[in-house]
Amino acid sequence: MPSLADLRMSTATALEYISAQPDVAAAEVFASADANLTVRLNYTSHIPSNGVEEPKSTESFGLGLRVVFTPDADGLRRTGFGSEPSDLSLEGARRALDKARAGAVADPEFVSLPKPDDVAHGAPRSSSSTNGSSFDPAIMSIDGGQLVDTGWRMMDRGLDTFGSAEELVSLAGQPERIADLGLILGGDVVLLQSRMAVASTYMPEVQSEENTLVMSFATAMVERQNSKGSGWSVNARFDEFDGRAAAEAARNSVAAVGLEYGGGKRIPTGEYRVVLGPQPVAEILEWILMPWLHLEMFYAGASPFLGKLGSTVASSEISIYDDGPLQQFTGREAAPMPGRRLITDEGLPTGCTDLIRQGELTGLLCDHYNYRRIRNDPSARRKLGRDPADVLAGIALRNGFRPGNGGGRNFAGPPSTIPTNLVIAAANGLSHEELLRQVGDGVYIGRIWYTYPVNGVTSGDFSGTVIADSYLIRDGRITAPLQPNTVRMNDNAHRVLNSIIGIGSHRRPTVRWSSDQITWAPEIAVDGFGLEEISEYMDTVYR
Repeated sequence: MPSLADLRMSTATALEYISAQPDVAAAEVFASADANLTVRLNYTSHIPSNGVEEPKSTESFGLGLRVVFTPDADGLRRTGFGSEPSDLSLEGARRALDKARAGAVADPEFVSLPKPDDVAHGAPRSSSSTNGSSFDPAIMSIDGGQLVDTGWRMMDRGLDTFGSAEELVSLAGQPERIADLGLILGGDVVLLQSRMAVASTYMPEVQSEENTLVMSFATAMVERQNSKGSGWSVNARFDEFDGRAAAEAARNSVAAVGLEYGGGKRIPTGEYRVVLGPQPVAEILEWILMPWLHLEMFYAGASPFLGKLGSTVASSEISIYDDGPLQQFTGREAAPMPGRRLITDEGLPTGCTDLIRQGELTGLLCDHYNYRRIRNDPSARRKLGRDPADVLAGIALRNGFRPGNGGGRNFAGPPSTIPTNLVIAAANGLSHEELLRQVGDGVYIGRIWYTYPVNGVTSGDFSGTVIADSYLIRDGRITAPLQPNTVRMNDNAHRVLNSIIGIGSHRRPTVRWSSDQITWAPEIAVDGFGLEEISEYMDTVYR
């Protein structure tokens, strides 16, 4: 993978060359290099398997250009984007420029490329220092042996948990027969290495950054008992990775056996008091709610929060903010945090944007293009509910990124609006036990999948399937496991946001599949949550 010095030099050289072309009025050069290192787990106790397999890597690097061309004979100003993979040379810049020129179009809504003055329009609020590193050198320099070792570390933790489970020994009759129960352990360890550099006509000094991340995901099953469990971890530092995701998945699959309750239970369709675990909270936030909080959705008139900036849209218990420079979240001195980014892919500083503060809609995420066109929109006040000039800090330019492969940065596309660290905060945080007592009798939902909006984005309706780590709550405590794939969520995000009866004080870093951001998600208790029973025939199909 090219070094940061290589990216910086190529960016400066390309900008100098492109700026000298007679038909170029302004240009932005972005260079990136990403590597995704993955080890896959595949263990089955009753079928021959390798346990750890498919260590692999994907790498990409190249240049991306945004170019504003001088007006043509018709007086039209055209803008174009071009990219060139696997070539940081001057010749690569020439080819990218040719592509930008060939694809240039007149965009009446385009104002300009980002300028330093844009930052002053909304000074970033940051909850953490912008000093310190955004990457771990140990992840940047990991070798093949260390990569494979991460997989075995997970596998060992998971199998040790299975082997020491008294419930499985009881089921099997003797320890050496546990494997006959059909133990399954699968998942991934993913390490991300990312580098970028950016410079433009208006900000010619090259800015650059390196980012790293290590994520792990695991699913475990005791197949003959129809029980399933999952686990995950998100770390910024390699020395923090310990394989705990596999141990958590195995432990949860054993708990889902539910021997003392006679196995997993089914529940009928109805409205329930529920506790949503961190993973369901992150899924619903990212798939359903976050598109409503992007400025371009307001510009398009497509957000359910249209005209409500400054108004109450949720329970006063909940606050949500996006914090790019987030660090020292755990109190560790000068430690980078997962998802930490100091500059955007447009060369602007990141910061902290309050989206919802104690139930009030206070801010929106945006990139430069959408920020500029909403400010020129004569209907902006109606769309936002406020004059843009009065809420500049709430729509500041902190989220213009070029998403890569699950958290990376990709030279091959122009910037768009992408979150960094999404944090959900509680006005009055409760412990896990206090949340269960708030619910009394209900359901703990620990893992969901296939979450999506229904009846159109603006309706707020959503659906998804409860697949693991879920239990009945009786008298304020966890009791019998819920059978996997027997219940589907059917509810409305507006209603859920306004039916919160408690939020946990502990937040867990959570990543859904191919997320470009980290969600720091607590448990959230909700009243009247809609659950619909899946027929036993469909349950069999899902399995």
